[in-house]
Amino acid sequence: MKSLLTILLAVAFGAAAYADIQSPPMTDMGPTRKLGRGLSNLLYGTTELPYTMSKINEFEGNSAAFGYGVVKGVGRSLFRFGVGWYEVLTFAAPCYKSSYRPPYASNIPWTQGGYTEFPPELGFESRYDYTQP
Repeated sequence: MKSLLTILLAVAFGAAAYADIQSPPMTDMGPTRKLGRGLSNLLYGTTELPYTMSKINEFEGNSAAFGYGVVKGVGRSLFRFGVGWYEVLTFAAPCYKSSYRPPYASNIPWTQGGYTEFPPELGFESRYDYTQP
C-alpha cells in the first residue's frame, strides 16, 4: 500500500512540475512587446520604402520599382507609422482580439499584402552571424 501511495504521489508531483514548465502560447505577446513593436514601427517604419522598392525591382524590374514601388512603399510606411502610434498609445490594454498581437495581417509567404511583426532591416541583418555556412 505504501509503494502504491508513493508511486501516486511521485506521478502527481511529476505532472504538476511538467505543467508548471509549460507556458501558454501567447506568453511572449505582452504589453512590453506591444510597446516595443509600436516604437519600432514609429522609428523604423520608413524602411518599408526602400525594402518594398527592392522587392518589386527584384520581381518586376526597375520601372515598376520607381513607379509602383515608391507608391506602395510610402503607403506601407504611413501604415506602419499609424499602427505604431496606435500601439504606443494603447500598449497597456489588450486590444486586438483580446490579446497583444499585432493588429495587421501577418506576412504569409505566398501573398504580397502582409506585414512582418517588426519593420524590415536594411543591409546587414543582425540576426545572422557575419559568415554563414
